[in-house]
Amino acid sequence: MKAKILIVDDEESIRYTFDSFLSDEGHEVTTAKAYDEAMERMVENDFDLVFMDIILGGKTGIDLLMNARKREILCPVVMITGFPNAETASDAIRLGAFDYIFKPVRQETLLHTTNMALKYKSIQDDNERYRSNLEAIFRSVKDAIITVDKDLVLLEVNDAALKICGIGRDCINKPFSSSQACNGKCIELLKNTITTKKAGEVLNSECAYSGKAGQIVTINASPLLDRHGVFSGAVMVIRDETRLSNLERNLREREQFHGIIGRSKSMQKIYSLIEDLADVQTTVLITGESGTGKELVAEAIHYRGKRSNKPLVKVNCSALSENLLESELFGHVKGAFTGADKDKTGRFQKADGGTIFLDEIGDVSPRMQLRLLRVLQEKILERVGDSSPIKIDVRVMAATNQDLTRQVKSGSFREDLYYRLKVVELSIPPLSERKEDIPLLVNFFLNSFNKRFDKNIIAVSDDVHKIFMDYNWPGNIRELEHTLEHAFVITKQNTITVNQLPKDFSNFSPENEASPTEKKGPGQQAILEALRNTDWNKAKAARLLGISRQTIYRKIDELGIMEE
Repeated sequence: MKAKILIVDDEESIRYTFDSFLSDEGHEVTTAKAYDEAMERMVENDFDLVFMDIILGGKTGIDLLMNARKREILCPVVMITGFPNAETASDAIRLGAFDYIFKPVRQETLLHTTNMALKYKSIQDDNERYRSNLEAIFRSVKDAIITVDKDLVLLEVNDAALKICGIGRDCINKPFSSSQACNGKCIELLKNTITTKKAGEVLNSECAYSGKAGQIVTINASPLLDRHGVFSGAVMVIRDETRLSNLERNLREREQFHGIIGRSKSMQKIYSLIEDLADVQTTVLITGESGTGKELVAEAIHYRGKRSNKPLVKVNCSALSENLLESELFGHVKGAFTGADKDKTGRFQKADGGTIFLDEIGDVSPRMQLRLLRVLQEKILERVGDSSPIKIDVRVMAATNQDLTRQVKSGSFREDLYYRLKVVELSIPPLSERKEDIPLLVNFFLNSFNKRFDKNIIAVSDDVHKIFMDYNWPGNIRELEHTLEHAFVITKQNTITVNQLPKDFSNFSPENEASPTEKKGPGQQAILEALRNTDWNKAKAARLLGISRQTIYRKIDELGIMEE
């Protein structure tokens, strides 16, 4: 091994002799004759070995060795002395000297000591690289790693231990107590490992560490054994499983999401869209047939987002006349119209900072459409009877069961408002397109009605289940809910049978049901027959035909069907 060696001695003959002997062996030799010069050389260069005289003018080699160690210069140092004594040798070894040699120095002694010191340096370097690698791994692991001795005194912790357990490096050399160890399962596992000298594991434990409420961890403990198998303590690894646990829980909870029931693929997409839209402050148009749960979707988007602690104001636009709707949405001042005896705050203003949900937006008059468009574009409103502008910060969500594109084409709905509302459209599938969700919905309503009516109805019969799965549910979830509520009221047993269903189902036959994919819609003759069979009750006729009420009204209008 060829090395860089420093010779420190105030005698020129010693420096020359050492230089000559070591250079002949192929080593790169540097010399220094005094303390300051030697210190400067050691700071500037990375030497593999230093030979250092104990007597250096006004200072000593012991002083130089102490200073070198303070500066973390860790190469082997061999002391040179012409006056050996036990105290000097003891001080040198205590301060980290590798060895010492006596003057006069023989060539064989010098070369033997050099070889031994360089071998030691090689082993030391290997150990340091190994230690550095282990330390890098130890500190980079995201799992908490904690080691203790046989008396449960903390020996070492990594950075993750502070994040997961609240145990930092300031706890090293202190007893590992249960107050530090989450809910006590950590210390219990460590004690068992130390006692039995066997590995142990605790799976999915809920951590009670105050800084990490609700944290789920998996704990592993193993005995600490050296290469000879000598036991010295235990190592514990704690993995934070909270995210995985939450993912598993979310998968389970995807059958129910903010009051919305369903595990079908179409509903999974709806749930994902809700999460994506929750914090995106844009307008959302929720479309779908009546009874599909559009209002629930609006609630889910609002309460999952940043505005959840602000108001969610709902307005049914079809339930109010134009003038009343204008006053409800924008407010009015006293005297604005007959009966306006005081100022009124509108729904938009009440929703400031939060969300306003405009249900049945397709029924809004052209004049109101224009006013809504201005509010959406400018974020400013004017109360009825007042020209003072009011600045608002409101997220707008709207819903409709109508075909707005058809209304835009016919001119009954403003195209600019349509596109302003439809920045993102979220279309809720009808129940007929996600029939695999019917059993979940049935169970949900059974549990809900059992609490409301103080009953213990545990199931529906197989015949009822078959009817429910074959029926096209033109009224969607709302119709299913009302059907089960009707059955609850009259059922006196713990299972709902066909006899307890509404009369509309008594004439039901799967053969009469046609799925939306099997037909574009019933013809004039089919609609007339259904209307006659139901005494021109359009809702009942729609059920028989397997279409929505809106569809049958539209078909009657398109086909010019008149009541006989």
